[in-house]
This record gives sequence, structure tokens and C-alpha cells, in this order.
Amino acid sequence: MSQFKVSALMFDLDGTLLNTAPQIAEAANAMLVELSLPTLPYAQIKGFIGEGAQALIQRCLAGALNTEPDQATLTAAQPLFFAHYANNATESLPFDGVQDGLAVLKQRNIKLACVTNKPEKFTRPLLDASGLAAFFDIVVSGDTLPKKKPDPIQLHHICAEFNVMEMEAMLVGDSATDIAAAQAAGCFIVTVPYGYNQGKPIDESQVDAMIRDLTELPSILM
Repeated sequence: MSQFKVSALMFDLDGTLLNTAPQIAEAANAMLVELSLPTLPYAQIKGFIGEGAQALIQRCLAGALNTEPDQATLTAAQPLFFAHYANNATESLPFDGVQDGLAVLKQRNIKLACVTNKPEKFTRPLLDASGLAAFFDIVVSGDTLPKKKPDPIQLHHICAEFNVMEMEAMLVGDSATDIAAAQAAGCFIVTVPYGYNQGKPIDESQVDAMIRDLTELPSILM
């Protein structure tokens, strides 16, 4: 496997660090019940994760309605989803290898950031409850800046804050959204195979490396 020289590592949250799909699916189905709509299978909702809450809500509604939701339904659905998700979000647990991998990287004095499309009101409590918050020097959420992944603005912001060049930074993620953001920013992209990615396997030709879990990450860094 290739070796990479980087000064900063950026980590996606959902599907890379934390297994958030069970809680997201539970909240989405509770939203559908309140709207008197049929619930959806867990695997289907899991396939909707990766481009932020608005996209997830729209896809769940379309799946339940078998057509695109109108604006009134979307407007009614959003606060319902967020209310249910606020009740269970912090139950999500890290994937195997996350704590151990981050601990090794922290000891090596590499700058670490978390970058997610999830709103900050959920990101911070999740990182605190899961015990991961202390690993990260910077956290950039989906509403921190005007745009989010796949736009590269979040990655450029982190590199500027860390005072590192994009070519010295790496994004670790689980989806095509992460790949597009890293490529647009000019960063290395490494993916894990256990995440969400709208239910599709990662195209390995699009990434710099694929690791089984975060404990493998230190071994590919110089």
C-alpha cells in the first residue's frame, strides 16, 4: 500500500467515525408515522444518508409517498425529524477501531479535524457522548460555512485554520460525497468500506487508498 506524507487528517462523521444509521432511521420512521405515512426499511433509509439532513428527509418522504414531496410536506417534516433525532442522536456508537486509531494518530502529533454535513447542534453532542471530541482540534459541521461537502469549502477552511497546504492534508471518509470534496480541494482521499455511500460500493479507482478500519491508517502515513 502507498505511503502518504500529511500534516493534517480530516474525518467524516456518519459512516466513518460513528454508526449513526440506526438512530437516523429510527427518527426518520418516527417522522413518517407522525405524517401518517408508511415507514421504510432500515436498509433503504441507510442508503439515503450522506448528503445532509435535508436530502435525507426529502428521500424518505419520496420513498414513502412514491413521488416527490411538495413544499408543504417538506416544511412539516423537517422539525419532526429533528425533534425525534434530538432524542436519540447521542446513542450512536463509534465503529470498531475508531478510538484506537485516533489515539495512535493523536500521539503522533498530526493535526486532526472532524468535517461533517450534519448540523452543529447534533455534531457536538455526538462527539461528546461518544468520547471522540477530545481527539479533534477543529470540528466543521454542515452549517458552519455557507456550503458543505461535496463542495470543498469545508476542507479549504480546515487547511487554512491548520496552516497546511491542501496537498499535505487527507480526508478519511466513506462516500462519493467525500471523494468529490477531497478531489475538488486537492487533498488525499482514503475511504473505509463499512460506511453508507447511498448503498453502493466505493469506486476504488477514485481513491488514494482504502483501509479496513482506522487502526490501519497510521501504517500508511510516513
